[in-house]
Amino acid sequence: MNTTTVKFKLALFIAILLGGTITISAQIEDKPNFVIIFADDMGYGDLSSYGHPTIKTPNLDKMAMEGQKWTNFYVGSSVCTPSRAAIMTGRLPVRNGMTSKVHRVLQPWSTNGLPQSEITIAEQLKKGGYGTAAFGKWHLGDKEEYLPVNNGFDYWYGVPYSNDMDITLEMNEPQDYWNFWKSEERKEISSFNIPLMRNTEIIERPANQHTITKRYTNEAIEYIKEHKENPFFIYLAYNLPHVPLFASEEFEGKSKRGLYGDVVEEIDHNVGRVMEALKEQGIAENTIVVFTSDNGPWLVMDEEGGSAGLLRDGKGSTWEGGMREPGIFWSPGNLKPGIVTELGSTMDLFTTFSKLAGVELPDDRILDGEDLSSTLFEGKESPRETMFYYRGDELYAVRYGSYKAHYVTQSAYAEDREAHETPLLYNVDVDPSEKYEISAKHPEVITAINKIVEEHNKNLVKGPDMLKDWDYNPFGG
Repeated sequence: MNTTTVKFKLALFIAILLGGTITISAQIEDKPNFVIIFADDMGYGDLSSYGHPTIKTPNLDKMAMEGQKWTNFYVGSSVCTPSRAAIMTGRLPVRNGMTSKVHRVLQPWSTNGLPQSEITIAEQLKKGGYGTAAFGKWHLGDKEEYLPVNNGFDYWYGVPYSNDMDITLEMNEPQDYWNFWKSEERKEISSFNIPLMRNTEIIERPANQHTITKRYTNEAIEYIKEHKENPFFIYLAYNLPHVPLFASEEFEGKSKRGLYGDVVEEIDHNVGRVMEALKEQGIAENTIVVFTSDNGPWLVMDEEGGSAGLLRDGKGSTWEGGMREPGIFWSPGNLKPGIVTELGSTMDLFTTFSKLAGVELPDDRILDGEDLSSTLFEGKESPRETMFYYRGDELYAVRYGSYKAHYVTQSAYAEDREAHETPLLYNVDVDPSEKYEISAKHPEVITAINKIVEEHNKNLVKGPDMLKDWDYNPFGG
């Protein structure tokens, strides 16, 4: 056991003795490193440890076995841009305008991005002396002022938005986009003029997506080697298995699940490489690694999309399959291993990492994260009791403990919005597939959740819509 690990564990032990709150003193020389690994459009049921029968994910399974597997872990939105804003800021995206009923995500022709007034998790940890690096997909604004290196990251190597954007074929109306996914052109790298960037410079265009997962990992491992003597935060955001699907020669054709399975298994392999690099550098026991995904599977892509397992619906919806994700925490010798069935969220990472790094939380804004330290290190129940499910800037559903109330329901990509005078109610611990509506049996639960919504709305100030404006309309409208 190296000196860094001893100091990390000593800090935890002292914190427990001094009152049971898991924090690491700012005076401890060696603070824990943090690594967030964020997949794209991976569903709750896409890992073997979460029930997939043919996709093999031995490294993530090992990570879950040695650490904590969370079965009620949520993201801040069911689509990309707002979900990434939530994990970066620890705030519901409705508070900073990074969600919209006009355009659901940022496009290459979008005018705006993450407001400069927001504090990212990278900016927060830099206050504690952390080195910060991002690898992979950003999607919080592609103009220079919105890029990672202008939002707290010392270094970035990745793509500015989704890998399905910058399609080179002519598209005259939105339906042309959906038709494209039935064509053979979707399988070609040249169909996507997406740039690969280093900091603010484009270094490859179009990006070779066959090798991009491996290259992100290579860069992350080099960063680990070069910064192992000081605390660091790494945000490793793979842009797959979002379509278009591309795998390297080493993995293509190897999974029984087809190309989608190939892509997931390649991500799993590279997660294993990160874990091994941390061990080789002697810092695994002083590092906390979190794996999750930005939203549920894109079911409209059929077999090129993933699976939400037994959860209902997927990406784009506020049913469970849209926002409940795999959530795995790993820190050898530090976490209390097991399965955590209480609630957790990506927004909790901002608060938890800040506390562990000894950095004071900002007091000039509302944060939506909880400190999960006592659950991670002592096995206590998670402090999170509620989860809010927004679509655009409208609250569609609320979870409170075991129960979830739907005030509005709508399919992921259909105009079938339905508001409910009496919210639909499900016990999602008993009925995670949301099949059995029970509002008539539990009016007291509806009353309790209504009060939660009332309190939530009292301090809710919606940020100006940062997604609605485009510099131009590519469809000529």
